[in-house]
Amino acid sequence: MTDWIVPHQRETPRPIDALVLSDLAPGVHRLALTLIDDGAATPVRIPLIVVQGAHDGPTVGLTAAVHGNELNGIPTIHRLFKRLDPAEVRGTVVGATIVNVPGYLRYDRLFPDDRDLNRIFPGKPNGNESDVYAFRLVERLIAHFEVLLDLHTASFGRVNSYYVRADMNDAKTAMMARTLGAEIIVHNEGADGTLRACAADRGIAALTVEIGDPQVIDRGKVKESRVGLRDVLEELDVVDPDGERAPRKAVECDRSKWLYTDTGGILDVLPKLADRVEAGAPIAHLLDPWGQKVRTYRAPEAGVVVGRATNPVAPTGARILHLGHLAEGGSVGHVP
Repeated sequence: MTDWIVPHQRETPRPIDALVLSDLAPGVHRLALTLIDDGAATPVRIPLIVVQGAHDGPTVGLTAAVHGNELNGIPTIHRLFKRLDPAEVRGTVVGATIVNVPGYLRYDRLFPDDRDLNRIFPGKPNGNESDVYAFRLVERLIAHFEVLLDLHTASFGRVNSYYVRADMNDAKTAMMARTLGAEIIVHNEGADGTLRACAADRGIAALTVEIGDPQVIDRGKVKESRVGLRDVLEELDVVDPDGERAPRKAVECDRSKWLYTDTGGILDVLPKLADRVEAGAPIAHLLDPWGQKVRTYRAPEAGVVVGRATNPVAPTGARILHLGHLAEGGSVGHVP
């Protein structure tokens, strides 16, 4: 019996070799962007949703799952786009729901050649598999954006607050970061090799949005980020206000760093996400297998908990806590 299974008709996505916005009429388009072929000569394609507005405006791109096990950005894009009416949109909104398709299929943060895509942008036209994948992604998709919102989560064994990494010295980027309604903003100009830094080098206003935890769908954080991203589109004058607004003002940090264990054991991290900690306050204990304390770790300075480890199995050099340093005066960089 299959009466409990309800099939739905769906549109077949159209394969493309590059995003050419001038070829798209106003409306919603489901596309599949070819980047490489696998070893069976089968194209590897990135799923795209494009809302081509009926009016002129900027091109805004959203990317998710650059790390294959970071999934919350996928439903965030789906739910945001369901609320976009092309007749009311000014410009174009592009959602790349699964950037690292091979990693996604393996439930893996990395690309199949064990490289981190978000450390090798802009890639190479004639490199290895991940190099070419990254290069073609930039040339065939990212290069068409004026704004990039790159959606991530924590990695395995860690959890994140809903936070934003952004170059707060750039006025447009700072505006978007403050509009998202995140718990925390961390000022960060962007490390070489990240998609955000690559986009910024091309003059694209770009930020990274961290939406919770890996390999899960967190409905609460998906809703928060969906509302915040819609607010960004409103501030960019892509859409009119819809009546929903992100409820909070983020705590701003001028820098942040991870703290690591200096020996091994069973890790017990004490503060919760977004907790403020004072300098010298205990943040973690490390136990041996007999239950004896090996270390107590204390906050080296006052700050806020941006992320924390959840995996208690901690060898030497394991991550403990991502500590953000609060900006003096409450804000950092450009303040309108």
